[in-house]
Amino acid sequence: MRDGRPSSTGRPARDGAYSRDGRPPRSDDRSGRAPRSDDRSGRPPRSDDRGGRPGGGRPTGGSGYRGAGGGGRPSSTDRASRPPERFRESGPELPEDITARDLPAQARNELKTLSKENAEEVARHLAMAARLIEDDPALAHEHALAATRRAGRIAVVRETAAITAYGIGDFSLALRELRTYRRISGRDDQIALLVDSERGVGRPDRALEEGRGVDRSKLPTEVRVELAIAMSGARLDLGETERALQELDIPELDPDRAFEWSPALFAARAAVLEELGRDDEAQLWRRRADVAADALDDASGVADHEVLIVDETEDPDAVIPADPDEDTADEMSNESDDVVPDDSDDARSGEAIAEEADAGETAAEPAVGDVDESGGSDVASDETDGEDR
Repeated sequence: MRDGRPSSTGRPARDGAYSRDGRPPRSDDRSGRAPRSDDRSGRPPRSDDRGGRPGGGRPTGGSGYRGAGGGGRPSSTDRASRPPERFRESGPELPEDITARDLPAQARNELKTLSKENAEEVARHLAMAARLIEDDPALAHEHALAATRRAGRIAVVRETAAITAYGIGDFSLALRELRTYRRISGRDDQIALLVDSERGVGRPDRALEEGRGVDRSKLPTEVRVELAIAMSGARLDLGETERALQELDIPELDPDRAFEWSPALFAARAAVLEELGRDDEAQLWRRRADVAADALDDASGVADHEVLIVDETEDPDAVIPADPDEDTADEMSNESDDVVPDDSDDARSGEAIAEEADAGETAAEPAVGDVDESGGSDVASDETDGEDR
């Protein structure tokens, strides 16, 4: 998770998509693929496909959430396939081994305006969504919707709903939830997913407009890299291949050092170079993506996140996993933690779980080079589905 919040790595693959570990697909494997999903730590995984890769096609669609506003009456088949009323109200079953403490402390802290009982259930649904998002994105989405029905005015809840909606290919719902999340939280840390979702609904021009509308200097480095990749993809959607390459010409494109975001960035550049017919350069960057991913995998078990120096005599293209804190400490933006308050009774009784979150555990998951994973509806739904109890 990113600072205790789920990240946007649960993205479905798109045409020519690369996996998050940076290993690009084979040249004969460029067709649209079924959605799969984003991030580690109980949230989406290391090996998921990160849809921000610029590809010739838009994100592949999925069997999205119908409740987001399709017209017409549901058929009898639709009604028959609906889950029971009790399931829709309480959400899918939660296994006994999942507890609120499975959600990182910072995310639990956002639930402090809820009653203790409600905060416990919401936290469990969010943790379950994170656990399932790669292997069963549809069920992960049901857990996110259950959390939304209980706590629809909490930023992390709407963020999770957006990520899981993206994971099932419902880009329209993802857009609405992302806008609601941004309005509630005041944060732009999911801007890359928003840009990618605009691509998913066939609006690359709007995607570029959204991306240009944020101050990149205030974004965390990982988010800035994700945005560059998504913007490059939008350029490819428009047939602007040279400009797609220019979008990736950012300071973080350092072939000699491996940060957490490097494999995806290197692979994205390789894909654009391939579109330009510069196959030798594309092959070089694909190799760099593989080397960076391998170096990061090797370094992930090093105690205290020590820097792993790769023996360059054996592999001249090898890179060094680096600590992003060296370059990004002054770049992190101050994020607004504003959340629309819930019922006052909930606020008083919810302090128990907040205190537990504050006192309990460090939310950061070990990552290479001590990487911070933060990078990630002006809508009918936010008026109807978010009553907190």
